[in-house]
Amino acid sequence: MFNIVIFGAPGSGKGTQSDKLIEEYGLYHISTGEVLRDHIARGTELGKIADSYISQGQLIPDDLMIKVLEHVLDNTPEAEKGVIFDGFPRTILQAKALKEMLSRHGSKVHAVVGLEVDDKELVDRLLKRGQMSGRSDDNLDTITRRLNVYHSQTSPLRDYYKEEGKYHAIPGSGEIDSIFSDIKTRLDAIKEDK
Repeated sequence: MFNIVIFGAPGSGKGTQSDKLIEEYGLYHISTGEVLRDHIARGTELGKIADSYISQGQLIPDDLMIKVLEHVLDNTPEAEKGVIFDGFPRTILQAKALKEMLSRHGSKVHAVVGLEVDDKELVDRLLKRGQMSGRSDDNLDTITRRLNVYHSQTSPLRDYYKEEGKYHAIPGSGEIDSIFSDIKTRLDAIKEDK
């Protein structure tokens, strides 16, 4: 099992690069955003709770997110080869909970791919995405709140994973294929050492 966390601010290209990683390595993609949006669209109890946080640009509680992920892992045979965690963890507590959860499954996080993009470019990307997709959370007020939450609560994860020797900073601006080539070079080296 080869597990990757794809890390970066909203709009940094996590989904785009995850698609390329799935194709290259045959990993199962768990996007917490997609899982939560699915629950919201279906009007499940979890969806209602999640929507009350997401619509305010806030993170949902850690214990709820862990339950969601464990349920996906336990009920998805395709995840046995390895997983790309997209949008999780977002806090150090979540990172520790992920470590414990993967340990119960006899595995670990092998690499954290950190897509680094400046805030001005992130805002521009998200506003364009909102215009194209119609996503209601891609408006300037919510984007600003999401970036503030990211910088205050999520970016400390960079140091946490650096201390574990798992964080790999990748410049997230420029050509998509060039960014992916940088990621692949790092991951291939890690897979060889695995």
